[in-house]
Amino acid sequence: MTTDFLFEQIKLKKSFLCIGLDTDLEKIPPHLLETDDPIFEFNKAIIDATHNLCVAYKPNIAFYEAYGLKGWKSLERTMEYLNRNHPEIFTIADAKRGDIGNTASRYAEAFFHTLNFDSITVAPYMGSDSVEPFLEYPDKHTILLALTSNTGAFDFQTKQLGDRELYKEVLTVSQSYKNSGNLMYVVGATKASFLKEIREIVPDSFLLVPGVGAQGGSLSEVCKFALNDQIGILVNSSRGILYVSKEEDFALKAQQAAEKLQSEMKTYVEKVL
Repeated sequence: MTTDFLFEQIKLKKSFLCIGLDTDLEKIPPHLLETDDPIFEFNKAIIDATHNLCVAYKPNIAFYEAYGLKGWKSLERTMEYLNRNHPEIFTIADAKRGDIGNTASRYAEAFFHTLNFDSITVAPYMGSDSVEPFLEYPDKHTILLALTSNTGAFDFQTKQLGDRELYKEVLTVSQSYKNSGNLMYVVGATKASFLKEIREIVPDSFLLVPGVGAQGGSLSEVCKFALNDQIGILVNSSRGILYVSKEEDFALKAQQAAEKLQSEMKTYVEKVL
């Protein structure tokens, strides 16, 4: 999927909402546990209820790997369902991969070819040869971890490296990578005050912004500093949508939570347009 097409979807839906499919068997409604594939059934219900309100879904791969082969099968079924029924929706493998080149190539094949994701999150610590194999795929996107929403981000990401912080070095150096036009970046909503300077370094790149809602990030603060003339952000919400209810009305409650966010986003999209 091209970023131009993604922008068209943002304009059409007046939304830049990404819904994280962090599906946890301990949190989903108990009645689903009686089905053959409760993770898929939960995901399918969430997708059916919210697909018209969001432009992206982001399965966190750890929530599938934790259940072994069954979890991986649930992920495959989820991706098959999304690609068959909603090919216009941008899909993100939240896998945070990062390894040497030949291993990175296999990760890229797994997520871009076998599972047919549009993008994957990648850790930049090992440098260019661990990132560029992902960038070789046309119309696929590598979402590089830049400044994350967790408190431990301050351990390394904001440390001074010469005359600037490490996360700024990541943003700057990665722009020199081959096919860097396929890069996006993760910037946590809890770090909204940093977004102004981030936009000075990557004014045109899409940013994936987790941390709105349960983690305490502010949508208004994110939009104040991060929006560009193509919106340029995907704001993720996971727990704040998925787990509003554990009753049989869980999908409806998720839809209502997504509608609330989409309604707020609509005002920002209309200002840009």
